[in-house]
Amino acid sequence: MYELKIASINIIHVLPRLSFLIMTTECGITGYGEAIVEGRSRTVEMAVKELEPHLIGQDPRRIEHLWQMMYRGTFYRGGPILSSAISGLEQAMWDILGKSLGVPVYQLLGGHVRDRIRMYKHVHGATTQELYESAKQAADEGFTMVKTAIEIAHILETPSYLFRQIERVEAIRSAIGNNVDFAIDFHGRISPALAVQIAKGIEKFNPLFIEEPCLPENVDTMVTIARSTSIPIATGERLFTKWGFREVLEKQAAFVIQPDLAHCGGIMEGKKIAAMAETYYAAFASHNPLGPINLAASLQLAANVPNFLAQEFVLLGEGYLKKPFVIKDGYIDLPEGPGLGIELDEEAMQDKIYAGDFDLPREFHSDDHSVADW
Repeated sequence: MYELKIASINIIHVLPRLSFLIMTTECGITGYGEAIVEGRSRTVEMAVKELEPHLIGQDPRRIEHLWQMMYRGTFYRGGPILSSAISGLEQAMWDILGKSLGVPVYQLLGGHVRDRIRMYKHVHGATTQELYESAKQAADEGFTMVKTAIEIAHILETPSYLFRQIERVEAIRSAIGNNVDFAIDFHGRISPALAVQIAKGIEKFNPLFIEEPCLPENVDTMVTIARSTSIPIATGERLFTKWGFREVLEKQAAFVIQPDLAHCGGIMEGKKIAAMAETYYAAFASHNPLGPINLAASLQLAANVPNFLAQEFVLLGEGYLKKPFVIKDGYIDLPEGPGLGIELDEEAMQDKIYAGDFDLPREFHSDDHSVADW
C-alpha cells in the first residue's frame, strides 16, 4: 500500500446555498464532500478549519480512526455543526479511498444490492390545482413516488385549514393514481395534536409516510402520533449520528429513518444507522435537500443498503458536475465511477461562487405576525 496523506482542505460556497469541500492529497487524488448546515455555511466552514490541523498529514483511508478522533476528541460531541463538518470530511475520505483503489464506494461497503436507485420528486403548488398539475407531471415523467410539504399552522387550527390539507392530499392521489406513492412532509411545524387530526383525515388516501409530524426532541410525543395513525412515520433529518436514532428506533416512533449524509456523520455513520433500522424492520430513505455531492454520497449508500426505500434530490448536478446524474423512469442507474463517481466542473461553477452568507428566511403567521416554525 503506497503512502497517501491529506495535503489541504478547502471549502467553496456555491449558489444558491451549497458548500463543497475539496480535500487534496500529496499524491494528487482529490476527494469531494458537502459540509454545510443550511443557513450556517460559514459556521460549518469554521468547524472544518478547526479540525484541519488534526487532519493534515494523516492518511485519509483511515476513515473510522479519523472519524473517532474528530467526534470524540473534544469534550462536547455531536450537534448539527460538528456532525456536519465531520460528514463533509468523511465523504471526501471515502471518495479518495475509492479513487485510490479504482472502485465505487458501494463496492467498499460490501457491494451493491440493487441495480438502480429509486428517486422521488418534490411537488408544489400554491393552489390545489397547481399541486395536482405538479404531481401529474411527475407521474408522467415516470416517478414512482412524490412528496409535498404541509402548510404552516398554529398549534391548533380551524376546520378550513384541516379541510384544505385534506383537499391537497386528495388532489395528489387523484393526479398520480394508485400505482405511484406519495409522502407528506409535516416539517416539524405541526403540533402533535394537529398532526393526529390531519393524519386521521388523510389516512384514506394511503400516504407512504408522514415526515416529521412533530419535532424530534421529544420521542415519546412522536410515539403518541405513531400509535394514533396507520400511516408510517418518518424522521431523521435533524438527528445526528447513531446515538440520535437509538431512542427513535427502540420506542418504534418511526418506521422510515431519514438521516442526511451531510449532517448525520457521513457515509459509514449512515450505514450504521441503516443497520440499526434494519433490526427493527424499518426502511431507510436518506434525506437530501442539498447539492450533487451529497446526492452522490447518498446514491453510493442506497446501492448497498438492503432496507433502502427511496432517495430525495433537488439538484442532479447540471452546472456543477462534469457529468450530471440522469433519472430514467424515476430511477438513477447504479453509479460506475471510482469513489463517489463524480468530478466537479470548476469552470461552470465560477459564476456561482459566493461568500456563503445565505440565510434561511424566517416564517411568520399572516394573522398576528407571530413566529412560525420553518
